[in-house]
Amino acid sequence: FGSARQVEAELAHPTMWRWIREACKTSIGLDLPATPMRRHHYLYLRNRYLTDPEILDLLSDVHRKAAAVHAQQIGLLCSDGAGSWTSPSLYRVVYGDGKVVTPLYRARPGEVRLDRTTGELRRLRAEPDADLHFEGTGEAVWGTKFVILATRGQTTHSRIILDIDFVADKGGEAATAMSCLERTTPHLPGAQAIVYDTALRGVHHQTILRQLGLVPINRVAAAKASAKKPRRDAKEQRVEKTVFVETKELARADRPSARVDLYARAGSIGIGTLTADGELHFTPLPRVRTHRNPSKHGYRWYNDYRLPDHLGAGTVTVRLHANHEDSARKFNRTENVRPIAPDDPAFTELFRRRNDAESINRALEDTLWLRRAHSLGRRRQLVNMIGYALMVNALAAARHRPPQAIAA
Repeated sequence: FGSARQVEAELAHPTMWRWIREACKTSIGLDLPATPMRRHHYLYLRNRYLTDPEILDLLSDVHRKAAAVHAQQIGLLCSDGAGSWTSPSLYRVVYGDGKVVTPLYRARPGEVRLDRTTGELRRLRAEPDADLHFEGTGEAVWGTKFVILATRGQTTHSRIILDIDFVADKGGEAATAMSCLERTTPHLPGAQAIVYDTALRGVHHQTILRQLGLVPINRVAAAKASAKKPRRDAKEQRVEKTVFVETKELARADRPSARVDLYARAGSIGIGTLTADGELHFTPLPRVRTHRNPSKHGYRWYNDYRLPDHLGAGTVTVRLHANHEDSARKFNRTENVRPIAPDDPAFTELFRRRNDAESINRALEDTLWLRRAHSLGRRRQLVNMIGYALMVNALAAARHRPPQAIAA
């Protein structure tokens, strides 16, 4: 309804409150009082109980489990769904992003203002948990930052928000996102891939591959990018790095075996050959198959790539996860090699889920008064955001429920 006062006004309507009482009685056997809930009841509950750290953790855990159930009810993240490790289904993808919420007050902690009447310096109201954060474009934003994980289907109201958490440390979005993924994915046995931006680096991809057993979908951070040029020239600024991966011995039936040097550029695996002027010429290899094998330490991941005709037109297998051999030669494999690289035909459609993450951020902003936080403090804001997620998930579940006849 847009604001807490408007909710209070709506609940005070006899028809609305009678309908809520009947729904609670029918669904969970709860007898609500005849007097409707008031705004001060909500504020007391939120400030006295919901913002307690232990209760807030329990509330978040209940939300994660309920969100997983709602997702599977509408056909998302199902173990028997379509897709494979080679070509993950859009409906078995988890995606996320960071969101900075503008504080309720403009002032920053510690700022004061001179009262010209009394000559007194008064401390201004400020958000104690806000900080300066930097977006992917380099733009600085002041506010409280949260990580939001979600999934969605094909129809308009098919978005399920799986988890929300506060980013406690500046620059700690990746750590918070990994914490959310590690506690959410056990409830999502049908998940196949995770879409995120370049905030997740190689060490995080190693955890996603080995421990979570999922395919990370994102780009490789560019080797360098000039910040002096305007943003519209960002594509021209990217300079992709090319790194040596390994040397493979290719056994051929009709010809002697051959050795081929494999390189990685922008996440793609290819063959590197030196040109006459000494430059390295990179030829990407098309991906044929991605396969996951369970092990006692988690999962092992491999990609099969098609070789060109002059090398036998067979396939070569490349390991995707890092091991002690990579550590010994200080090669960050998961930072430079992607299971599904940006030049892969399957990448574009999967990575497009990032657009929906931005859509969630905008939809959340539209629920805020003047696009500012409803509450003061990260715990109260987290309660509000969990309430928003419950509303989004309940709406999606209700829209996909078979129509029922309304009793006269």
